[in-house]
Amino acid sequence: MKKFMDDDFLLDYESSKILYHEYAKEMPIYDYHCHLSPEEIAENKQFRNLTEIWLNGDHYKWRAMRANGISEDLITGNASDKEKFDAWAKTMPSCIGNPLYHWTHLELKRYFNIDLPLSEKTGDEIWERCNHLLQQKDFSAQSIIKKSNVHVICTTDDPADSLDFHKEIQANERIETAVLPAFRPDKGIEITQQGFLLYLEKLSKAANIEISGYQDLLKAFENRVDYFHEAGCRVSDHGFDHLFYDEATLEEVSAIFDKAIQGQSITLSEENKYKTYTLLHLGKLYHSHDWAMQLHIGAIRNNNTKMFKKIGPDAGFDSMNDFELAKPLNQFLNRLDSENELPKTILYNLNPAHNPIIASAAGNFQNEEARGKLQFGTGWWFNDQKDGMIRQMTDLASIGLISNFVGMVTDSRSFLSYTRHEYFRRILCNLIGGWVHKGEAPDDYDILGQMVQDICYNNAKTYFEITR
Repeated sequence: MKKFMDDDFLLDYESSKILYHEYAKEMPIYDYHCHLSPEEIAENKQFRNLTEIWLNGDHYKWRAMRANGISEDLITGNASDKEKFDAWAKTMPSCIGNPLYHWTHLELKRYFNIDLPLSEKTGDEIWERCNHLLQQKDFSAQSIIKKSNVHVICTTDDPADSLDFHKEIQANERIETAVLPAFRPDKGIEITQQGFLLYLEKLSKAANIEISGYQDLLKAFENRVDYFHEAGCRVSDHGFDHLFYDEATLEEVSAIFDKAIQGQSITLSEENKYKTYTLLHLGKLYHSHDWAMQLHIGAIRNNNTKMFKKIGPDAGFDSMNDFELAKPLNQFLNRLDSENELPKTILYNLNPAHNPIIASAAGNFQNEEARGKLQFGTGWWFNDQKDGMIRQMTDLASIGLISNFVGMVTDSRSFLSYTRHEYFRRILCNLIGGWVHKGEAPDDYDILGQMVQDICYNNAKTYFEITR
C-alpha cells in the first residue's frame, strides 16, 4: 500500500516517475489564464490568515461545504474567519474522491510543509502553523509567486479597466514575473444582460468615445485593444453559455444595437446576430495584433436565483450546459479563416461530452502560422481534475497532437493554486508513462522528456510570445 500523497503520488509506472521527477517537476509555470487580483500583486498583499488566502472567493470550496450541509453564514456570511476555517476542516474528510482533497493537501505540503490530513481533529494545529507562516514576509503575494517559479501571469481584465495596477507591477523592478492583462469584453457582448447600458457608459469614458451607435462601440473596442496591447496584453478571453453563429450585415446589427440602447426588447435571433458580428470583428482585431483568443464555452451561470439575489455571481451556482456546438463553432472559425483573419485560438469546453467536437474542429483550421495554432484547452472548471484531465488529453492525443499542447492554467483567484500545475504534470507524466508501460510508446526519454517539458512550459512560451 502506497503512502498518502508521497513523492510518487499519481505516478504508477517507473517511466512516469522518470518523466515527472527528471523532466516535469522543475519546469517554470506559464499561467496564461487566471483571476488573480493585479491590485493584490501590486501592493504585495500580506494575508491576515488562512481563511483570507484560502477560502475567500473560492466557489469550489463553497460548493463542497454546501453539499456537506454547512450553514451559508459559515461560507459567505458573517461568521469569523476561524469559524469558516473550522467549517472547511470539518468538510475536508467528506471530500475524499473530490479533487479538492488533493488540491488542499498539495497546498498544505508545498507552501506550509504540513503533511497532516486536514480534519476537525487537526484543524487547530494547521490553523496556527499556517497563520504563523503567513505573517512572514516571504508569504506575501509577490513572494508566493516567486517561490512558485511563475514566469508569466495573465490576469482577466475588463476593457474599461485603467490597468494602473499592471503598470505599477511592470514598473517594479523587484517583480521578475511578467504580470500582464488579458482582454475580457463579455460585458460589451452580452447585449441582453442587465447593466449593458451602464457598461456602455463606463466603456465610453475609458475609450474617450461617445458610444451612441454600434460603430462607436467597435471603435471603443479598437481603442481599448490598442491600449491593452501597449500594456503588454497578448491574450483575449471570452465566456459563453453556448456558442452561436448567425450572420448579419453591419446595418442589421446597428439597428439591433439601437433597439437595445432605446430599451426595446431583443429577440434571440437578434442577440445571436449582434454577438456573432461583434465576436467576428474582435477576432479580426486580435489577429491584427497577433493575440491569442480564448473561448470558454458551456457554463450556465447563476442557476440558483435565490442565492444569486443574496450573494451575487461567481459564488458556486454555475454548472455545465448542453447545446449544439459543432456547427456554430466550425462556422465561426471558418468565417475568420476564409478571410485569413483567424487568430491563434484556444477552445475550452465545460461539458466533456463535447471533447471530440472541440478536438476535431480545432484540426480543421491548423496551418503554418503556428504549431498548434488552434488549441483544445486544458480541462476547465469541473474538468480540471484527474479524470477530466485524462479525458481531455486522451481525446486531444487521439484526434490531434498532444505534443503541441500549451498545457495547464490555474484559472484561480488564489495565490496558493500553483500546485494545480504539479497535479496536472503528475497526471500528464502518468498518462505518457502508461503508454510506455503498455508498449504503446518507446522508452526514449530524449523524445518523451522534451515532449513533457514542452507541454509544461515551452509550448506556451512559444505560442504566446510573452517573456519576462
